[in-house]
Amino acid sequence: MKSIFSTQAKQELENRVNNLSEKSRALWGKMNVSQMVWHCQGPLDIMLQNKTFGMSSSWIAKLFFKKSLYNDKPWRKGLPTSKFLKTTETKNLTEEKTKLLNLISEVHSQRDKAEWAPHPAFGYFTNEQWGQLQYKHLDHHLRQFGV
Repeated sequence: MKSIFSTQAKQELENRVNNLSEKSRALWGKMNVSQMVWHCQGPLDIMLQNKTFGMSSSWIAKLFFKKSLYNDKPWRKGLPTSKFLKTTETKNLTEEKTKLLNLISEVHSQRDKAEWAPHPAFGYFTNEQWGQLQYKHLDHHLRQFGV
C-alpha cells in the first residue's frame, strides 16, 4: 500500500494535483474540481491537528470502518461524504491547489514522527496507517477526476 510518507508517492500526488484544471470533470459524485480539492485538505488538517471539524469518536466507526481506511482495497465510488468535509461553494481552484500541495508537503515532512494524536472519529492510527490513509483518500479523489 502506498503512503503519503513515501517520497515517490508524495511526488506522484503532487503531479496529479498539478494536472487538475477548471476543465477537470468528476467521473462520479457531486463535487466539482475546486470543491474536491478543498475537501481533500480536511483529512490532512485533521491529521496535523489544524482542525477537528467537530467530529466525535464512534465505536461503530472504529469497529466496522477503520481497517478499510488504510488497506489495499480501493474505496467504492459514491461513498457518502462527512458533512464536515462538504462544501456547496465553488472555490478558487488555484488557491485550493496551493493549500492542498502545502498540506501534502507538511504531512510528508513529518514522516518520521513516532506518534500522532488520535483521529477525532476513528481513534489512534500508527504512523504507517496514517500515511496509507492519507494516500488512499487523495488517490480516491484524484481518480474521481481522472488524474
